[in-house]
Amino acid sequence: MIYTSIFDLINRHGSVRAYRPDPVPTETIETIVAAAQRTSTSSNMQAYSVVAVTDAATRTRLAELCGGQGHIAQAPVFLAWCADLARLERACELRGYAQEAGYVENFLIAAVDAVIAAQTAALAAEALGLGICYIGSIRNNTQAAIELLGLPRLTFPVTGMTLGWPAAEPPIRPRLPQSAVLHWERYGAEHDVELAEYDRAMAATGIYQGRQVPVPGKPGEVEDYGWTEHTARRVTQAVRTDLRQVLERQGFTLK
Repeated sequence: MIYTSIFDLINRHGSVRAYRPDPVPTETIETIVAAAQRTSTSSNMQAYSVVAVTDAATRTRLAELCGGQGHIAQAPVFLAWCADLARLERACELRGYAQEAGYVENFLIAAVDAVIAAQTAALAAEALGLGICYIGSIRNNTQAAIELLGLPRLTFPVTGMTLGWPAAEPPIRPRLPQSAVLHWERYGAEHDVELAEYDRAMAATGIYQGRQVPVPGKPGEVEDYGWTEHTARRVTQAVRTDLRQVLERQGFTLK
């Protein structure tokens, strides 16, 4: 399906985790990346790059590095969106300057550039009838991913993205009530009512089915498991604890 309304396109977004085997033409990938290149970028520095992976063996290896997610190997294309100060390093060398690449701000500029470009690419892909799924787990084994993709110093894979023709329409998950996200003039108060409402909305989708555990001492009852419980459990875990070391090896010392 080809969408013509940008709001229709945005509101129909869902992460695609099942793809048809049909290849994505090179010209289509280039069209999507060209759209990404027209997106906003800090001071027009364009401090990002993207590695398009179509080789099946490489995609299979990426799937392994990213926690065994089968749709990475199944999708005909994997896009690695990278913060990239290497190109700016060369620009400085050509003009006789020394880049200040070691500060947190410089890395943030490149990382933000990369994700803004990635989201524009996602919209362009979906406008063409393709599906995408962001792959944050490219940071699970970042050093191995860097080596697999041949990323040079001063580059870093911020996020991955599967790309292909959806095998079925993806589920569209509800989002938080806007009143929990939109603040006027100053950051607002807590929104317990909205969070409880969102718990119910997410539970109704069935996404958490089977994750509840029995309540001790209450036969037949299961725990109250919704978005707040699921998310709270996730953010209390220490994950990808080697990222600072990998960033430093790549030249991002985060001073």
